[in-house]
This record gives sequence, structure tokens and C-alpha cells, in this order.
Amino acid sequence: MKQVIIIGSGFSSLACACYMANAGYSVTVLEKNEQIGGRASLLEAEGFRFDMGPSWYWMPDIFERFFADFNRRVSDYYTLEKLSPAYRVYFGQDDYVDIDDNPEGIINTFEQIEKGSGAHLRDFMTKAQSNYKIAMTDLVYNPGKSLLELVSLETATRLPLFFKNISQTVRRNIKNPKLHSILEFPVLFLGAKPSDTPAFYNFMNHADFGLGTWYPKGGFNAVAKGIHRLAEELGVQFLTNEEVVSIEYDGDRAKSVLAKNSTFQADIVISGADYAHTETLLDSSLRNYSESYWQKKTFAPSSFLYYVGFNRKVPKLQHHNLFFDTDFEDHAREIYDTGTLPKKPLFYANFSSKTDATLCPEGHEVGFFLIPVAVDLQDSQEIHDRYFELILERIKTNTGEDLRDAIVFKKSFGVQDFRERYHSCRGNAYGLANTLLQTSVLRPQINNRKLNNLFYTGQLTVPGPGVPPALISGKVVAEYILKTENNKSPTAQYE
Repeated sequence: MKQVIIIGSGFSSLACACYMANAGYSVTVLEKNEQIGGRASLLEAEGFRFDMGPSWYWMPDIFERFFADFNRRVSDYYTLEKLSPAYRVYFGQDDYVDIDDNPEGIINTFEQIEKGSGAHLRDFMTKAQSNYKIAMTDLVYNPGKSLLELVSLETATRLPLFFKNISQTVRRNIKNPKLHSILEFPVLFLGAKPSDTPAFYNFMNHADFGLGTWYPKGGFNAVAKGIHRLAEELGVQFLTNEEVVSIEYDGDRAKSVLAKNSTFQADIVISGADYAHTETLLDSSLRNYSESYWQKKTFAPSSFLYYVGFNRKVPKLQHHNLFFDTDFEDHAREIYDTGTLPKKPLFYANFSSKTDATLCPEGHEVGFFLIPVAVDLQDSQEIHDRYFELILERIKTNTGEDLRDAIVFKKSFGVQDFRERYHSCRGNAYGLANTLLQTSVLRPQINNRKLNNLFYTGQLTVPGPGVPPALISGKVVAEYILKTENNKSPTAQYE
């Protein structure tokens, strides 16, 4: 039985491990850190349980499709609850919009804010749903080996959408700035400014308004644990605290993976760890890309994250809360253009214990806060503390809720932590942005050009950032490998 070694245990690695094991390979996953799940790790402290990374469960159909590939269902591994309202957006003091859990309710909300916008939103959502169907059927499950992957009758008719941006389409018929922010918010999951994201990606608005926002009981870590359990059922072996230090090779093939504790022989090596970091495990002559290549790429943001335990409930906030009470475009420029610390950042506040009481002691609340920031920043505890104070003050200003005296636990996580815990290139939190020039074949390739049995999966390659795309990436790479193994000509069928 051929031996597959997978580096890292994030969602792309977990998915890829499942597909490779299901195809009859012996699969071992090596995880640098103390637990399985990559960025979807769990922090447990003083009776509180925090998701360390992902917290928005969107695109439930992608998760269902993944489990169906193994004749399983999501409900076999974790329980979902649809959130109502899906989330709340604050624009100022006692000035907020709750996003309903169904399209008609959202259309009515838009119409109340701007007369006539409801009809425009309905038309916009019809197009978004159509684009979603095309993207999830024809585009994202391709390996990014040829521009022909993008060519079909459906995509040809939408070609202009790749040369317009989200902002242009959102603002053409709807004029209210609040509604602009709500409609442009989902593309932040793609990691770029709305003005730099092709209009075709409005399919994310269908993921938001059309498919709704869900919560997996136990938090997002429960999803990672569910897929981990599926992988073990399929025979995958997992080893934690096994940081890989090099990939050894013989001629044009990787032959083994050297970790700090052991050496693992391999017929196939797949890395779901940070792509740029993985390349440093190779001799420089074997790397696909240079250091300057990664420096020139447009990365999705990094983040300042805060995990906070409160000794009382927080009644004035919802499960998901977005604070858009400052200028969206100014903050975006600081992330993508100037690469500076934000002066008046937007931020996100999550209180998942409002939906799931198992996350904290009775009468308490779990808080998770996120400020998007530029990559490459040099941060410190002093900087983290300063921005956390800003969060608390803005929550007080906008809601009247002063949380300072209720804090019983707090831990922060920043750009340097992403570098150290995940070997994250430039300290990014979400991968490479989905701009026009970083789409499909223009993203880093899934196969090593010098070693014909080394492959890459995850948020720096196709299809892009986010948990559902990570699951898709794992499948795409596994299918590519299996076709390579069968045909012994890995690129012929795509070119």
C-alpha cells in the first residue's frame, strides 16, 4: 500500500486525507501543534472554550457535499443551528441593522432603509444565486492548470463580470452607504477590497443572504473534530507535535519527510501547511516560487484576535456583530494600500455562548473579537491592548454596554502569532486574496514542478481562502493526484 504523508491538519489537509484514504492509500497526517484542526483550534481556559479561528459557518451545501462523498451526512458528525437574526451590523450609537435569516426579510429591511432598493436587491440576488451555481459547479472544483477550465457557455456570457468589480455592481442602483457596506461585507471573506474583487464574486452574497448563517454546536472546532473522526474511520493516522523540518528527495521524487521527532518514508507528499513555508523545507532549486514572488502577492488580511471570558451575560449584542461605525474604505486602504496600523478600524464581535451555553460557565459569556489588519505588521502586546481598549470603548459608545468590569479572562493573538503558530507567510490570517490576477490558473500551482510526487493544498492555492474552499482544495488536489497516478501524465488532461 502506497504511503501518503500530509503536512498540517487544517481543513484542506483533513479533506485531502479523507479522499486519499478512501482511495486505498495509507495516510499519515503530521501536525506541528498540539491539536488537530489548523486555524480551527480550540482554546480552553478557566471554564471557557473559544474557537481560535473560523467562526462563520456559510455555504452549508459545500459541507454536505463533502460528507456525501463518503456516504455520510453532516448530522452524523455535528449539529447545526440556523441563526436568526444571522448577524447585526452597527453603524453608530443605537444605529444598527439586523440581517434576517431569509431573503424576503432582508429585502424588506433594505426597502425600509431605502425606498426602491428592495426590487434592486431582488434582482441582484437572482444574479448572485446564478453565479453561485456556476462557480460551485463549473469553476471551484478545477485544479487551476489551464484557462480552459474557466471556459463554458455560462462563464462566457458572464465575462464582463470579471472586468467589473463588486463595488461598481453594488452601487449602481442602491445608493444608501449602509446598504453598500452590508452588500460589500461578504467579499471580505475572499480577502480583498470590494473595488479589487471581480463582480462575478457576488455569489458570496448568495452564500450570505440566500443560504444563511449557521452555527455548529460546540463551535467551529466541532467541524474540524467531525472531519477528523471521519478521517480516522477511513484509516488515517494523525500525529500531533510533529513539526516538519525538511522534505528529502531522490532525483525527481520526494522520498521522505523529516520531522523533529521522526522520519517518515513517503510515496506521495501533500502539504496543507502554509505554501510559502513548505517551500522553505526544500532545497532552493526545487521551489516553485521565490521569496520575491510571495512579497509581490496580494494577501488577504491578518488579524488581531481576542478571546475574552465575561462573568455576566451581554444582552445588547447578538451572536455575530459587525461594527461598521467608521469608514470602510479608509480601513481597507490601511490594510491593502499603506500597510499601516488602522486609525479607526472596523471590527467583529462574536458571542457564540448566546447560542451555545456549553462554551462557558452558567451565567457567563464567551467573547471573540477580530480586527482585520495588514500583513507584515510588527505587533506587540502593547499594541494588542491598545486596540482592545478601542473595541471596548466603541462597544460602549454604540450599545451602552460597558464590558470592562465583567472581564475575567483575556488572551490576544496577532500577526506574529500567525507566523509562529502556523508558519503563516507574512503573518496572513486568510491566505491569498481572490483578485482577478490571483484567480484559478494565476494562483500558486498545486503540484511541485521539480518533484513529481509533491503537492500543495490550502488557502494559498486553488480555489482560495475560507473553510468551504479549503474543503474543496483538499478534494481538488486528491483527485488530481489520483488521475496523475492512473495516467502518469499529471497535466495532459488539463492542457
